[in-house]
Amino acid sequence: MTPSWRASVLGSQLAELLRRPGRLLTTGLSVLVAAFVVFATVMAQQITVNTTLDRFRGTPEGVSLVAKPDQDTGTDFDAAALKRIRALPGVAGAVGRVDAGGLIAGRFNSYLELNSDPGTGPLSRVELVKGDYPDGAREIAVNRRAAEELRLTPGSRTTLLLNDPENPEKPRKVTFTVTGVVKSTATAEQSADGYAPDAYLVPYGQSPGYPRVDVRAKDGVPVSELSRQVRAALGKASPGASLVSGGAVRAQEEREAVGGDLKEIFQLISVFLAVAVGAAALVATSTFRIVFAQRLRQLALLRAIGAPQRRLVTALAVEGALVGAVAGTLGVVTALGAGHLAPSAASLLAGQELSAPGVPVLDALLVVVGTVLVTVAAVLAPALSAAGVSPLQALRASGTVSGERRIHPVRLGAGVLLAAVATGLVALLVAQLPQPGQTDYDRDFGMMVTVASAGFAFLALITLGPLLVRPVLTMAGWPLRRLGTTGRLAVSGVGGTPRRAAAVSVVVALGVALVSGALVSVACLSGYMERDAAVQAPADFDVSADARGWDAATVRQFAASPRLTHVTGYRAVTVTVEGREFEVKDLDPTALPTGKDIDTVTGSLGDLGPGNAVVSSDLAEALGVRAGDTFTLPSSLSASPPLSTSLERGDPHERGDPHERGDPHRRGDVRLTVAATLPGQGPLQADALVAPADLDRLGAPANATGILADAAGEGLAARGEAHRALETLIRAHVPDPDDVSLQILAEARDSGRETVDMLLTTALGLVALTVLIAVVGVTSTTSLTAIERTREFGLLRALGLGGGALRRTIAMEAGLYGVLGGVLGLALGIPYAWLLVRTAVTEAPLRLPGGQLLVVFVGLAALTSLAGLLPARRAGRVTPMTALGGAE
Repeated sequence: MTPSWRASVLGSQLAELLRRPGRLLTTGLSVLVAAFVVFATVMAQQITVNTTLDRFRGTPEGVSLVAKPDQDTGTDFDAAALKRIRALPGVAGAVGRVDAGGLIAGRFNSYLELNSDPGTGPLSRVELVKGDYPDGAREIAVNRRAAEELRLTPGSRTTLLLNDPENPEKPRKVTFTVTGVVKSTATAEQSADGYAPDAYLVPYGQSPGYPRVDVRAKDGVPVSELSRQVRAALGKASPGASLVSGGAVRAQEEREAVGGDLKEIFQLISVFLAVAVGAAALVATSTFRIVFAQRLRQLALLRAIGAPQRRLVTALAVEGALVGAVAGTLGVVTALGAGHLAPSAASLLAGQELSAPGVPVLDALLVVVGTVLVTVAAVLAPALSAAGVSPLQALRASGTVSGERRIHPVRLGAGVLLAAVATGLVALLVAQLPQPGQTDYDRDFGMMVTVASAGFAFLALITLGPLLVRPVLTMAGWPLRRLGTTGRLAVSGVGGTPRRAAAVSVVVALGVALVSGALVSVACLSGYMERDAAVQAPADFDVSADARGWDAATVRQFAASPRLTHVTGYRAVTVTVEGREFEVKDLDPTALPTGKDIDTVTGSLGDLGPGNAVVSSDLAEALGVRAGDTFTLPSSLSASPPLSTSLERGDPHERGDPHERGDPHRRGDVRLTVAATLPGQGPLQADALVAPADLDRLGAPANATGILADAAGEGLAARGEAHRALETLIRAHVPDPDDVSLQILAEARDSGRETVDMLLTTALGLVALTVLIAVVGVTSTTSLTAIERTREFGLLRALGLGGGALRRTIAMEAGLYGVLGGVLGLALGIPYAWLLVRTAVTEAPLRLPGGQLLVVFVGLAALTSLAGLLPARRAGRVTPMTALGGAE
């Protein structure tokens, strides 16, 4: 029987593919990387979830049933109820959980949380690492954080201020002896905690009893039977008690643990994965276009002997599916191995404990199937183009198609339309950008429009790419042309195939746009968070006194401490204007290291001085003023007259001495000139910052309201020493230290920095995946181009071009793809990142991390150039006779 055309065509294409397995690997390299990235993310998500659950779940696996008292009565379980539960025939063990804890006596803002725990067994949430576990009254074991922060070691004693049920208004002092140090096995150590058996902690609990009892069933006892026995044991004392299985409690804890920020991070990851898959599809499309173009003579012969176009397309699509299946399987297997090695590597290299992932078979199959579908989708357009070449045209041509410099009018029109839509949306966004401090606008809509505009702009770049390559290449290739023959050949080689250059450069541009966008966004958000930290936490410590305040001598004694630096006293006064209260301080932000992080909307902080004021956005909006305007504040010692505002601009000296200006009929009024306006509030929530002399005129007391101070050194140890030095100074100068409030502002600032660092690491880690795919795309494209241009390279060798010069030429061509993509990517990434941040956070300043952007640009050009070294070495080994004497 004569074989069908479908069988012979398909067989010929598969035979060609299997005859050159290296080409199969090169063709599917970008798809393999994409499959690896997607499944590696699945493994990373499993590791993250499992690690999060192991650290934050709270309920041990050994807990079969959790009992809580009736919420309506609010009566906890007493010791008798716990004893009856432990005596049940189906109970292997039961633990009463107690909530206790209090401030450490003699210290400021040092809190120790107390938790009941047996210390050993399946119901325990801790593991002993040093010393002994408590076995008597007023004994506790502390976690490692408490041991480090509070200097608690086995044998030391600490006194806590605990709740006194008989006298709730006055806490009782209880001294505990530390017997050991433990580490948590169920929750992360987010605070300083102490542990002891339930019987020893129940007298100090916040309520007289156990608000929760964890029960473990004996082997073979089902949860339903255990629940029945516990219900009977509780009897009429707790008829409405809640009995929930341990599995249900752990499931709820799991939902809470992986929700919130972690869930949003996973959603963000999914967006970047979609982008990475799209980038892989673009690279695959370009790669298949080159591969099919190299086989035009073979395809033309099949057309000449009667092969229909649709069968050729089907055969090429099946070839793409085979490439996708092989690449997807290799990517999944590689990612699976990497995922299971990750916990060991993290423990060995970074000392971090990560939980092992599972083997998600369904996810693996979905990734492989998805890889096949993406590859088939990527192969359709090149397949249609290759199969549509007429036999006569293909037989007259060489084995490849020449670069076409023009694009179809329909494509040109679509590109222009997409660019116009993107530009129109940008104009709409810029015209309606909210002002700093403005809250009455739809933030989500603005962000959605920004993303839509960026999407249209990138589609326009894809469509118009061949037209944009030439002008960008003219500028970017100018230095290379000065390098001689190799430079000119590299520029002409890229410019001679604008479609191919555009297809590869667009993928690189996508990676650069994401990286530059992430860097600009994080820089802007960092500036906003640094400003917010400078406002909320202008120093490491804030020491506030009672109504008497701090006299000048005491402030000098604080400043003389070798453990402290940047000690600054400040005063505050509240003025009432038209029924609204505004807080005015004489704090000079330029005297603090954090002052440099405070940006202004108008004016400069450096102009703050006698007669001048820095005002918050709220006060500026209420007054309708900006830098250079004048306004009047009433003294806090007089009645509150209506606020008067004089909108005068120009040189303040032309309007006379600011101390002499004012309404002579209003005693105590102070007229001030606006030195600067802020995008939000001033340091320590001040509505206005003025000079000390002007605050005197507003009726401020002579003593300082508070003292700001920084630790003299860096790190937690130096901060701890500064904290203890402040406590010593307070005790020496204040009769009753309880009248003093000592706030550690640096902790909030550290939390904000950790958030920014995590954001930067996460964002760059995700977009690096796209950059990786882009570099792989350059490698595969350059490799296939080297095969396609064998005759061209041989002719160059015959004309006298050395092997080293040829290798440099190909490496330069690969580097030019990175340069083209870098220029286009920066042109897209920077403005859209600023628009997105400006829409999301109106007070965020525009910050361009020039050094980082330059490193990205140069680094990506270097990476793409290195990606061309392997194919360059192969091309450099081609001899003139081999190239001129044979076909591809």
